[in-house]
Amino acid sequence: MQSPQAQSNPGLGIAFILVGVVAISVNDMLIKFLSGGYPLHQMVFTRSIIGIAFGLILVQLEGGLQILRADRPMLHLLRCVMIVIANMTFFAALAVLPLAEATALFFVSPLIITLLSVPLLGEKVGPLRMGAVVVGFIGVIIMTRPWVGQDGRAVSMLIYLLPILAAVTYAVNQVLTRMLGVASKASALAVYIQATFIVVSLGFWAVAGDGRYADGLSNESLVFLLRAWVWPEGRDVWLFLGLGVNSAIVGYALAQAYRSADAAVIAPFEYAGLPLAIFWGWLIWADLPDAVTLMGIALILGAGLFVFLREHQKKRRILRGKRMQVR
Repeated sequence: MQSPQAQSNPGLGIAFILVGVVAISVNDMLIKFLSGGYPLHQMVFTRSIIGIAFGLILVQLEGGLQILRADRPMLHLLRCVMIVIANMTFFAALAVLPLAEATALFFVSPLIITLLSVPLLGEKVGPLRMGAVVVGFIGVIIMTRPWVGQDGRAVSMLIYLLPILAAVTYAVNQVLTRMLGVASKASALAVYIQATFIVVSLGFWAVAGDGRYADGLSNESLVFLLRAWVWPEGRDVWLFLGLGVNSAIVGYALAQAYRSADAAVIAPFEYAGLPLAIFWGWLIWADLPDAVTLMGIALILGAGLFVFLREHQKKRRILRGKRMQVR
């Protein structure tokens, strides 16, 4: 059951999720842009070092280092592991798939969050909103086109499964964020994530930092994970710095969003990442989705909008009923 201490502020949660979605979109674009010359774990390490520095500043502003003390350390650890898996698998897919296509596959996650919010958080999702979730899933299926055989695909089907795995682990992470956000500040939740990324990326560096395991590989996703560290040159230095600052924004904004409002209300606004992914794909790589993909996007966005409007309508009825009782 949802803790009675949890306070819901839908407006604040929606504002933070939109900030986080924009930051995520920029982050994905930068990582895909840099994926041809640098290993993923180097990018993760760089952005997390910068991100944790910003996060610790926010920790001081929100109460000091004592807020980093975790009452439920194992749940925090599980949350961190989930987001690490989500990031690593999604970014590995970005090295091969078009940005819009990888993002569309990943957007199973808001639908899963809405579903998980019922058994894990005790939130109520009525039949109309559940129907909208089904429509959203249909939109995702249309965009991913599972009916196309392997011969009709440019990459292995296993690559398409990476963003889906990312979506599932990300959904679990966000539900855990809502559960833990009652007692933990957003800055502390963000610092836990950044620290976990640093540990994992250093582990990759210790094992594969010299690129020994990337030699002879043809799979671009594996090469992206295992190639040797290279010191960034020219403008890439600034892009790496941008990744770090952006990572701090993502970590704080998402944690604040999911601790501020119900997951079923917040999740649909993550769909704003779809048109942003299309925009970056067109601007940087001249990729534009075809008519079938656009149809899927329309269904997903429509489902998300309906879920929000239905939630807003339900809250208005509850408030109106309370006023009638007072009279």
